[in-house]
Amino acid sequence: MILKILGILLVLVSAFGSGFVLRPPLGLDLYMPVPETNPLARTKVDLGRKLFFDKRLSRDQTLACASCHDPRLGFSDGRPLAIGIHGTRGTRNSPALLNRGYGAAFFWDGRAASLEQQAIEPIFNPKELGMTEPELEMRLNMKTSDVAAALASYVRTIRSGDSRFDRYAAGKKNSLNVLETAGLALFRGKGNCSACHSGPNFTDERFHNTGVAWRDGKINDEGRFLISHDERDRGAFKTPTLRLVSLTGPYMHDGSLATLEDVVDFYSEGGRQNPYIAPQLRPAKFTPEEKHALVSFLRSLSGRIQEGWKN
Repeated sequence: MILKILGILLVLVSAFGSGFVLRPPLGLDLYMPVPETNPLARTKVDLGRKLFFDKRLSRDQTLACASCHDPRLGFSDGRPLAIGIHGTRGTRNSPALLNRGYGAAFFWDGRAASLEQQAIEPIFNPKELGMTEPELEMRLNMKTSDVAAALASYVRTIRSGDSRFDRYAAGKKNSLNVLETAGLALFRGKGNCSACHSGPNFTDERFHNTGVAWRDGKINDEGRFLISHDERDRGAFKTPTLRLVSLTGPYMHDGSLATLEDVVDFYSEGGRQNPYIAPQLRPAKFTPEEKHALVSFLRSLSGRIQEGWKN
């Protein structure tokens, strides 16, 4: 009984202090870091959820956060490039907002150091929601900082796990079939995929150059370099999660690879060569059977989504 009470107290203290430990789906870390300046609370999460779907956050009131981060598509949008107000085309793919509360850097280039910053920036981006700070505060009768805090709080509750792979890893070995198990072995071995897609969220939260931004010896997106100014970061982008990856295509920062089969083909050839390509990449030269097995394994990472405040 005493241990049970202590466990309840731990959940309450962490949820309203510096961490979020309300039970996540199977396969994810129990503890999620939360800044002391924005502790989680049910009212704040509920408000953030409403704002996430509220088109008043866009200048012309035609788009919401959910327009580019659709829950039905793993909180992505199914387009190669993001589309903002007035049909303005962005320059990068809308990343899936799954398990971002565990993240260390945000956006493809890592320019945001917190979820609060990540949540508010698209609202003021003229190619996205196109708002101004005074207009946002007048329209919502809220401070910008409160909007950011509420949206970030809601995004921290968006978690995906409990996939067939997670059940396999938990000891239910019949959760993956023979083909998927072979794909897992390739993922960890010959393909070296787990060098970057590691941990419970299948991302190392780091930046790597796979060559996607390079064509005919020329770079078309500097990526992380624009933030770090480190030559080694030219064309480098953050490793995305592979959770629900079967729903979050097209893939890469520019949405240039339409299917998981395309992604496996790309890595089978070792990416696209350039002066700054990541040392982890090497041509795997998968056979057709191995490609099929690897894609089958990747599809096994699709589990359930849990979002909002759950008791």
